[in-house]
Amino acid sequence: MAHIPDGVLSGPVLVGGTVIAAAGVALGLRLLDDRLIPRAGVLAAAVFVVSLISVPVGPSSVHLLLSGLMGLMLGAAVFPAVLVMLLLQALLFGFGGLTTLGVNTVNIALPGFVAAALLGPAIRASTGAMARGALAALLGALSVAGTGGLVALSLALSSSSYTPVARVLIATYLPLMIGEALVTVAVVSFLARVQPDALRPVPA
Repeated sequence: MAHIPDGVLSGPVLVGGTVIAAAGVALGLRLLDDRLIPRAGVLAAAVFVVSLISVPVGPSSVHLLLSGLMGLMLGAAVFPAVLVMLLLQALLFGFGGLTTLGVNTVNIALPGFVAAALLGPAIRASTGAMARGALAALLGALSVAGTGGLVALSLALSSSSYTPVARVLIATYLPLMIGEALVTVAVVSFLARVQPDALRPVPA
């Protein structure tokens, strides 16, 4: 459950998430090159579609996030891309909420941005398929783990009664980490062969 609905989080958590999301979106828009806009639109649309396919895991459900891949290909522009995607999902399908839009944006975009910033240079510089695949798998897994941790933290900071739920929620992300790693490896390996420049954000 990466989409936290309205009425769950406390006021300070909502405000904090909104402030961080606004900073990320502002940075992403500032660095958004015109040549990057079509790529951002395609990636946001792809994630929008795959996120509609949820798999029940325990008391919750999970779906592909692809935030690590988006961070790798978009850089800071992952923040506005995720924001637009979540806004459309909230308005069209009722996923998440409007008051939690900032928190949900941070929970999904920030781990992908940070993981890509850490692993992206090594992925792009790698000349071996196995090494690049291992790094891509780590990118996908870490971005999902980061999202799970931030969702659990958002709940735990809102109320101590959510702490048991937050712990269970983290466990549901373990299968998603594996799936996300495999998908990220497949996409990164393909792009490395046919369009290596797609693995780096277009410089502003």
